[in-house]
Amino acid sequence: MKRKKIRTDIAWSAVDKITVKGLDLCKEILGKLSLGDMAFLELTDRLPTPRESVMFNAIAVTLVEHGLTPSSLATRMTYAGAPEAMQAAVAAGLCGLGSVFVGSMEVAARMLQEALPDPNAPVDLNQLAKEIVARFRERKQIVPGIGHAFHKPVDPRAPCLFQIATENGYDGPYVKLMQAIAREAESAYGKSLPCNATGAIGAIASELQLPWRIIRGIGVMARAIGLVGHIREEMRDPMAYEVKTRVEEEATAHLRGA
Repeated sequence: MKRKKIRTDIAWSAVDKITVKGLDLCKEILGKLSLGDMAFLELTDRLPTPRESVMFNAIAVTLVEHGLTPSSLATRMTYAGAPEAMQAAVAAGLCGLGSVFVGSMEVAARMLQEALPDPNAPVDLNQLAKEIVARFRERKQIVPGIGHAFHKPVDPRAPCLFQIATENGYDGPYVKLMQAIAREAESAYGKSLPCNATGAIGAIASELQLPWRIIRGIGVMARAIGLVGHIREEMRDPMAYEVKTRVEEEATAHLRGA
């Protein structure tokens, strides 16, 4: 059986040159591309246009930080136990990006892209939104990308991102469908369920033609930066041991008769 040839088109190095996606790292990338633009190049095999740069950087920056989430707490606790391995602490935090935190934008993007495989095809978005919400209700599943446990009645990040999308021409069918789903869900469930940040990002990333399977990766890249920031604060003003001590005291109080 003939073996498949091993190949990569991402990068290669010579003694005096490093090439990434066909560009000379030192001459065409360093000092010219932002971190977000570099990420866009890695994901799409091309440089972003100015409008794509604004939009992609906006959705990436949105995901860098959200306070003391499970992922940042995991990072701080891991760093407290293994301060010699900062990368392990960051990795521990990244492992917590899933269907509840950050990763839900992948689920929202999948919902949108499967509903609109051809975004240029004529379709009644309001009717499509009704069908999508009905299917989620029938399966007793949460509709991704809408509502928020803390940010009520509005997740302030979503309207800001949608405004940037409008200003840069990325308020197309995926964004409109996401907004229609939120309206339909509010009507069907009888409560306020506006688009949240991950719904907005899932829709806008779809407008940028990013496949849903890699969209969680934007959150992974962005949140890694934020987790390094949490480690820096933990170095300067540690809280992990205090958190551990308080939790242990409260959780075992009934055993100690406290």
